[in-house]
Parts: sequence; structure tokens; C-alpha cells
Amino acid sequence: MSRILVTGGSGFIGSALVKALLRAGHTVRVLDDNSRGSPRRLKDVEKDIEFIAGDIRDAGTVERAAAGQDEVHHLAFVNGTEFFYSQPELVLDVGVRGMVNVIDACRKNNVGTLVLASSSEVYQTPPQVPTDETAPLSVPDPLNPRYSYGGGKIISELMAINYGRKFFERVLIFRPHNVYGPDMGWEHVIPQFALRVKKLGAQPPGSRLPFEIQGTGEETRSFCYVDDLVSGVLVMRDKGEHLGIYHIGTQEEISIADLARRIADLADGEIELIAGKPAPGGTMRRCPDISKLAKLGYKPRVPLNDGLEPTVNWYWRNAELAPKGAKGG
Repeated sequence: MSRILVTGGSGFIGSALVKALLRAGHTVRVLDDNSRGSPRRLKDVEKDIEFIAGDIRDAGTVERAAAGQDEVHHLAFVNGTEFFYSQPELVLDVGVRGMVNVIDACRKNNVGTLVLASSSEVYQTPPQVPTDETAPLSVPDPLNPRYSYGGGKIISELMAINYGRKFFERVLIFRPHNVYGPDMGWEHVIPQFALRVKKLGAQPPGSRLPFEIQGTGEETRSFCYVDDLVSGVLVMRDKGEHLGIYHIGTQEEISIADLARRIADLADGEIELIAGKPAPGGTMRRCPDISKLAKLGYKPRVPLNDGLEPTVNWYWRNAELAPKGAKGG
């Protein structure tokens, strides 16, 4: 069994990974400043982990956190599309400075394995869909703040791979595709739709709730339930090759309009979709080719309908936790 540091371990994906690593028998240390994460996500395992409160941008903190570890799983990053537009400088600062600090800390502490969480955002508008791992990475317009996130992930991948050639025994990179689940944060399409659909309960019987969306609604995504994402990370960790890059997701592609209707169905209501301006720099389609990881044994097991209900119900039960200004709140 290994000693593993998870940066961003109180985040949505990070906390799920922490729990999976514990179940597998590993010793887990978490580094997070809880600026985007939350201690509640680790409440049921808080006695089983070592938690270090600190900023990934502080080199000394990261170096201390990596001391005595066999592996570092680096997930600390600012996610949420709203932040890409509103705080691109923060996204890049956390992403790039954090990656530099992680690599330096690993080298100083002789950490042999680095696992990096990247993103499907590195492709922006891929040349083909489903998209495999060989598609070119892209920052189409440096003036568009959205690309702060994808750009930071591209830099992180380049650093992991090129330092990995000389200084690590094993570097693995996974690119998640639209991961969702209960308590995933508030700046994402599923929680925002869930909060807005909650208003259906106050509508007169037989009426349809006007429902504005970004774009036409024909845009597609392939949503991956968080349990499937974590199982994919573990398959990659177990069987992936050094410097390997792997998609983790599902090939169940769905339009945003259909997603909105499915969420409305959970509230036993109807919505009237009203098209709006698309998000600047957004892509029309996103669906991963997952055959590379599937050959190693990965198989997503949670269809969208099965994962959507517990996710939406969590947001309905916990709507009071939404920050002020959250869309739909």
C-alpha cells in the first residue's frame, strides 16, 4: 500500500478520490485551503486522513505536504465556468504556480509517482467527436478569459510530461469529461438547472416554466457520474503506462435541452426553453472516446438518468447552502 498526497482533496472530485484510495487500503494525506473545497465532504473519513490546511501556491506548504509520500495526486485547481470568465488571473495563478510547486516538492522529497488531473477543456473545439487523446490541444484566443482554465491545464500537462521524463518513475494524466454528482459545487450546469427547476413546485398546475439557457440547447455534453470517474482513476493508476494520458468519461452524449427537460421531469413539471447567447468560446459538442482506458478495464456503470436523480435531489435538499447570487437560488 502507498502513502498518497491528494491536493485539492476536499473538492468534489478530490474528496471522492480520497475515499476510494482509503477503501483500497492506502494512507492518505490531503492538502487544501478549502477555498473551493469543503470539510463536509471529508467529514465521514476525517479520522482516517491527515489534513493539511494550506494554499497550493505556497511552495513551503506544498513541500511539507509532500514529505514522506510515495505518490502525489494533483487536483488543486479553480474549476467552474463562471470563474474562468470572472477571475482568469486566479485560475492561472492557482493552476500554473500550483503545478510548479507540486513538481518542485515531488523532486525535493523523491516522490516517484505523479497523477495529474487535467480536463476536456484542453481541446476547446475538437476536430472530431467522439474525441480521443491524440486530438490537438488548443487555446484559440488568448484574449478570451475562458481559456485561462484550458491553458493552465495544458501548461500543467506539458510540465508533468517533460519533468516526468527525467525526474519521476511514473507520471499519469487523466482528462475528465463533465463529471457530476451530489455536492459538486454551484457553478455548473446541473446544479444551476436543478435550483431553477425547483421553482416548478410553485407553478400553477399545467403551466410551463419559462427556462432561459445559454445557446440553442442543441449543444451536447457527455456527463460522467463521479463514482465512474474515480473508478477510472484507479484503473489508470493500476494499469496505466508512464507518461500515459487517459480520458475518463462516458459516451452517453446528450443535448443541453434534453438535460434541462430530464431535470424538469424529476420535478414533475414542464419547462419552455428560451434560447440565449452562447458562452463565448464554448464548444458545440463534447464526447470522449474512452477506448484507451476501456482496454485497461474501465467501464462506466452509472447512466445519466441513474446519476441525475440523486444529484438533483441533493441540491433540492441543500438549496440553503447555495452562495448568494447562485443562479436559480
